[in-house]
Amino acid sequence: MKAVMIIYNQAHSEKIEFLLDKVGVKGYTLWENVKGRGSDTGVPHFGTHTWPEINKSVLAIVDDPMVDEILDKVKKIDAINYDVGIRAFVWDILKTA
Repeated sequence: MKAVMIIYNQAHSEKIEFLLDKVGVKGYTLWENVKGRGSDTGVPHFGTHTWPEINKSVLAIVDDPMVDEILDKVKKIDAINYDVGIRAFVWDILKTA
């Protein structure tokens, strides 16, 4: 199993919900009002008057075969509108309870 975390500009919210449904992700955890700066551009998303954009983050624990499909879809979303911002990260899940 793998953990997949997608951090994205809230403008991508509907696309991410559709992605998760399309791939078959049943459960996930969603964080709203996630603040930070993009790793490529460094543009802040702080939800302030000066930097009004804000992010969301979703964490899903998925079977290994789903990972590549999720990452491919995230790359496609990013390619359509690179300036909006989206990144995905994957790591191993060793145990669950």
